[in-house]
Amino acid sequence: MSVGNVGSSPSVFPKQEGKLEPQNNEYQAEQKEHHKHQDVVLSKQDLQEKVESMNDFLLPTQTSLKFELHEKLDRYYVQVIDDKTKEVIREIPNKKFLDMYAAMAELVGIVVDEKI
Repeated sequence: MSVGNVGSSPSVFPKQEGKLEPQNNEYQAEQKEHHKHQDVVLSKQDLQEKVESMNDFLLPTQTSLKFELHEKLDRYYVQVIDDKTKEVIREIPNKKFLDMYAAMAELVGIVVDEKI
C-alpha cells in the first residue's frame, strides 16, 4: 500500500477567499450585544449595590463576596468568604496568580527599559 505525496493531492475542501463570516443573524446580534456590554463602566455605588444583591442571593449558602483591589495591578479580584469562620474560601482570580502576573509585568518592564 502506498501513501504517495500528500501535498500534491487535490484538496477535499474548497478554497475560501477572504474572511469567514457567520451567516447566522442571531449569532451576529449576540456578538453585537456582547461587545456593547464590554464597554459598561459601573460607578462605585452601582458596584456596591451589585455586591449586596449577590450577597443576598448567597445568604442561604452562608457565604459572602468581598471585592479587593490588587495594589500593583490596580485591578479588582473577588473573595468568597465563609460567614461563620470569616475564612476566604476562594479568590477569583487567585491573588497569588495576580502577584505572579504583576512580578512578570514588572520584570518585562525592567528588561524593556534596560534594552532601550
